[in-house]
Amino acid sequence: MKAEGKVFRYGNNVDTDVIIPARYLNTSDHAELASHCMEDIDPEFRSNVKKGDIIVAGRNFGCGSSREHAPIAIKESGVSCVIAESFARIFYRNSLNIGLPILECKAASEEIAAGDRVSVDYSTGVITDETTGRTYKAEPFPPFMQRLIQSGGLAAYIKENY
Repeated sequence: MKAEGKVFRYGNNVDTDVIIPARYLNTSDHAELASHCMEDIDPEFRSNVKKGDIIVAGRNFGCGSSREHAPIAIKESGVSCVIAESFARIFYRNSLNIGLPILECKAASEEIAAGDRVSVDYSTGVITDETTGRTYKAEPFPPFMQRLIQSGGLAAYIKENY
């Protein structure tokens, strides 16, 4: 499993309220959630993000409310992966449950710049900044998690396999 895309860069403590503002939580429509993704921190995100793009952030990405809407909005926006120094634990679990790949890598989160092209190999954990040529190593997903992500999340995986 691999991903490649342009980087959208954010700092530390990006909370779920700026990923998907609470005023939009009255819908469960994934496309509607995506249409408001990141609008309070990056009003241009929705008009600039393309399928496959990657978010790189600092520490504690996804902190705040435990809403599953946040990773859904990111994934539905077309983002293929989020790389951060660390994730809020509930965001981490919600992301994997809905099939959004997320990787923790301090060096990558510190050095990769907005607009860089980045590729990620989930089976090895290798993150390559195609713009600079630098590589970084995150913990690879175990085979089970790779299958879960490829299925589109936990519910889809269960439907396929049980």
